[in-house]
Amino acid sequence: MTQTTQRRPTSVQDLQDLVGVELGPTEWHVVDQAAIDGFADLTGDHQWIHVDPERAKDSPFGSTIAHGLYSLSRTPAFLEELMAFDGFAHSLNYGYDKVRFIHPLPVDSRIRLRASLTSVEETSPGAVKVVTMLTVEAEGIDKPILIAESIGRFTV
Repeated sequence: MTQTTQRRPTSVQDLQDLVGVELGPTEWHVVDQAAIDGFADLTGDHQWIHVDPERAKDSPFGSTIAHGLYSLSRTPAFLEELMAFDGFAHSLNYGYDKVRFIHPLPVDSRIRLRASLTSVEETSPGAVKVVTMLTVEAEGIDKPILIAESIGRFTV
């Protein structure tokens, strides 16, 4: 079992002190077919490689795979395992840069997140932009599933 201490920054200085510090990993999370099907229903992306286990057996992957965007969509909740921002008046997901889906994610994989703040920039008095490097990894797979830079805005 992974033991991760959740960070609780409450100031711009606290965030700046975390630049370059590896956060995580999170606990492992199973990606089962029900989760993949639910994401397909939510997004309307019912491509067979995601939702047809019988057909996917004959694919190069040997099983269904999760949508790339499924992995990305899980990162905000995973990041909450690593950091709590309740010390800030407001937080906002501003977007993502450099999103790359490095490796397919087979059904029934266990995934987790590692993160590292790469920059903290005060954009105006009491407001800060935080860039965080995200790496989603799967147990037994030697490459990341996903890498991305998350951009958040926080008000002190």
